[in-house]
This record gives sequence, structure tokens and C-alpha cells, in this order.
Amino acid sequence: MRRCAVLACFALGFAGYLLLGALIISAVERPYESRLRAELRALKATFLRESPCLPEAALERFLSAVLSANRHGVALLRNGSAAPSNWDFASAFFFSSTLITTVGYGYTTPLSDAGKAFCIFYALLGVPFTMLVLTATVQRLVSTFTSGPLDYLDRRWGYNRRALSWGHLLLLLAAVLVAFFLVPAAIFSWLEESWSYLDAFYFCFISLCTIGLGDYVPGEQPGQRLRPLYKVSITVYLLLGLMAMLLLLQTFHKLADLHGLSDLVLPPRDPPQEEDHARILEEQSLPSSEPGPAEKTPVQPSATAHAGYSSINR
Repeated sequence: MRRCAVLACFALGFAGYLLLGALIISAVERPYESRLRAELRALKATFLRESPCLPEAALERFLSAVLSANRHGVALLRNGSAAPSNWDFASAFFFSSTLITTVGYGYTTPLSDAGKAFCIFYALLGVPFTMLVLTATVQRLVSTFTSGPLDYLDRRWGYNRRALSWGHLLLLLAAVLVAFFLVPAAIFSWLEESWSYLDAFYFCFISLCTIGLGDYVPGEQPGQRLRPLYKVSITVYLLLGLMAMLLLLQTFHKLADLHGLSDLVLPPRDPPQEEDHARILEEQSLPSSEPGPAEKTPVQPSATAHAGYSSINR
């Protein structure tokens, strides 16, 4: 009953968080949108007034076609694209990586029905395979960067695991913040001339959280030097960054298990099955040799012993 009550409180808090986000973003963005709409209407009216031979309906059709093409990453402006095609090998490689990692910026999308069908089947296999590879890799990293250091400090120096777990999480969070957000944001703001540092940090956060809004996509400015290498490097950054984010989530999950936080909301574990009871009883009924003195003496658990990271089921 207590778990259900806590889960209901979390659900209400989540709904309230969504409502709060909707209210704040609406209050922040609506005035800017209204001002931009007014500027575009004034610009359109000025253009029609200076071009009396151009019917408004023809201008509307032209703008509609341009906007439709722009949604697919095709720009009509002079020097509006960094490459002659959005589907050269580097761009296609970058698109494939964003597709199977579920980042999905949406800046470049398939135009043909064959391309859309291929994306469906490619992602159908690629997304689970990518999650499997990332999860398997992160499990190895957990033993190196999470379980290993804490077990070593506990065995060698006798530090308390619970106190160490919070400090370890904060240290890991700071390392990921510097290595995959602060430093890459500085690099992106230097390489992308139209990006501020906030724009670059925003891109890193939106990308590594797999939100992928697509309003900022690197390597698309005209005259981009070494664009193929730049696109491939961004793909490598995304994969490493996703591993780091998964490592953080795994570490937090193990910390929650260590402190008993998961028991507040997760259902209790299933009791042993009947065949498990039968196997245990069968093993107990087997004849055994006389136990030695060491075996007769029961081992009393320490009152200060706690479950470690390595003892928690992954």
C-alpha cells in the first residue's frame, strides 16, 4: 500500500511538472513568436507593395514550396547549405547515427517513399542493436568506474559505502559535465560561427539526452572546412556521450538500490518458485560428511555491513 501511495505521489508530481513546464515555456516563447510573426507580415506587405506585378497568391505558393523544401533540409538561398547534397556519405553516416541512437534531429529527412520505408526497417533493427551494444559496454564500464573504486576503498581503507556512493556520484557527474558538455560546448561555439556558448551547450544537452529538436545541427554552415571529418567526429562524440549518460544512470540506479530508494516505488521481488523449494529440500536431504568446526560455527553478519555496488543485481 505504501508503494502505491508513493507511486501515486510521483505520478501527480510528474503531471504537475508537465503543467509547470507548459506554462513557463508558453509565457517565455509566445511574445517572441508574436513579434516574429508581426515582422514577417510587415516584410511580406512591403515586398508586395514594392512589386505590384506579383500576385499575392503566386508569392504564397512560392513561399510554401520553399518552406516545404527547407523542412527536408533543402535550402534555396545562395550559400544556404554547407554541401551540394544532404546525402553525401558524411551526411548519410551522420543521419544513420542519429536514427539508430534515437537522437533524430529532423533537420535532414528522407524525401522518397523508398527512403522512408528503408528508415523504418533500418531503425527497427538498428535501435535495439544499438541499445544492446551501449548497455553491454556500459555494464563493463560500471565495474571499472563505479563498483571497482568503491569496493577497493571499502576493502582497503574501510570507508562507509553509503557515504562514498554519494561522493562518487557527484564526482562522476562533474567529470561527465566537463568532458561531454562544457569542453565540447566551447569547441562547438568556436567551430560554428553563428553559435554562442549557450547555443552550443544547449545542443550538447539536447543531443545527449536524445531529445534532438533539430534547431541546431553542426556542420551545416556554408564553407565548412573538413566537413566529412567533422560529421564523423560528431557521430563519435554522440556515441561516447550516450555511453557516459547511461553510465550516470546506471550509477544512480545502483545508488538508489544501495540506499533502499528503489523499494519505495518498485514492486517486491517474486517469491521463490515451488521447484526452487523442492530443489533446496532435496539438497538438504542428501547425506553429507560431518562438518568441521569451521562449518559448525555460524557466521554472524556485521551490524554495519551493507550491500555493495558489486552485490546488486545489474
